[in-house]
Amino acid sequence: MSYERTLEYLYEQLPMFSRIGAAAYKKDISNTKQLCASLGNPQTKFKSIHIAGTNGKGSVSHMLAAILQTAGYKTGLYTSPHLKDFRERIKINGEMCSKDFIVDFTEKIKPQIEKLEPSFFEITVAMAFEYFAQQKIDVAVIETGLGGRLDSTNIILPELSVITNIGWDHMNILGDSLEKIAFEKAGIIKQNTPAIIGEVIAETKEIFEECAIEKNAPLIFAQQNFYVQDFNYEHHMLKAEVVDIRKNAHHIYTLDLPGVYQTKNIVSVLEAVHQLQIKGWNIEPTHVDSALKKVKHLTGLHGRWEKINDDPAVIVDVAHNVDGIKQLMEQLELVSYDELHIIIGFVKDKDITNILTLLPKTANYYFTKAQIPRALNENDLKALAEKNDLNGKTFADVNIALKEALTHAGKKDLVLIFGSVFLVGEVNYL
Repeated sequence: MSYERTLEYLYEQLPMFSRIGAAAYKKDISNTKQLCASLGNPQTKFKSIHIAGTNGKGSVSHMLAAILQTAGYKTGLYTSPHLKDFRERIKINGEMCSKDFIVDFTEKIKPQIEKLEPSFFEITVAMAFEYFAQQKIDVAVIETGLGGRLDSTNIILPELSVITNIGWDHMNILGDSLEKIAFEKAGIIKQNTPAIIGEVIAETKEIFEECAIEKNAPLIFAQQNFYVQDFNYEHHMLKAEVVDIRKNAHHIYTLDLPGVYQTKNIVSVLEAVHQLQIKGWNIEPTHVDSALKKVKHLTGLHGRWEKINDDPAVIVDVAHNVDGIKQLMEQLELVSYDELHIIIGFVKDKDITNILTLLPKTANYYFTKAQIPRALNENDLKALAEKNDLNGKTFADVNIALKEALTHAGKKDLVLIFGSVFLVGEVNYL
């Protein structure tokens, strides 16, 4: 098969969460175990770092990969979903995996696909592990898809487990309380393996402590060891003054990921680096400084408070749940503009009613949707928004909405696009 036909096969034949939602989620990891067993268990042939969390896990994964890469390690990076190109999910030192590998792997695994009827995500996890093993990487940074305990990635035995935070998302799958969600995320904590918690709240702290005791895993709360004392912006870069409590030392880091929420993520990253150094990884302070200045260049991360146009400014962000959008609204308060134009679209299983209460009533709204079956219809979104006094027009496609916004926006206005990873992925960057 050609690469294009192979992708069609993967997208069309396999249950895919982005397309159909919870029906594609398998509540056990036996398929992934069997797939990887048929490949000779590639996940045992490289070291790994496992990242989970409601928000921030993508940014933390990319920052850590950039640091390891800069330190001279051949670094794999597995993330999901992708924005533009399927191969974004599987990278080594910032380079996407080859099209030929995807074709060959899919052909090889077809008998197992027919036998096990795995999900799209289960196949892509096995694909990533096989690619990393074939390419003889030194380490892989592995981001969970959903939750942790029953996530397909959770067959690895990592050097380190990192849980960025716990918030409200995927409640229909992970549970209807923060404690239940935390229990699922805590499932990535492994026997005798250090586990880092980025942000902790009263409702979840005990869950992590109980799980760590059960696994005899050293538990580290990153906020007890690092905090951001101050931050500012310079030339679209975020400068964060971080205090290392252990050393009573201050250091200013410059990040090319300018979202203010990165001040939370950097704490998890720095604690992860510290724990890796304890384990003997050769990561120098200069490696961290250098990598954080060019994460986007090194790893290809996009969609995090990313400016894609000037005059007017157009910002895209993959925020899509209550906590993520709260952070986005905090970011908005730091930005100067004349008028605000918000282009939004969501998938059906988000907590849309609560999200809409967070949004400014004075903005001009453009209601749209991603081109996937799981997307909420733009007219339904408009009806829900009007109940919160959010008014605007509907558009069948995000790029039509963007064109309309640019027609009406003045040079000092701000156009903000968010609500779904899939929506941002469909934006034709200007």
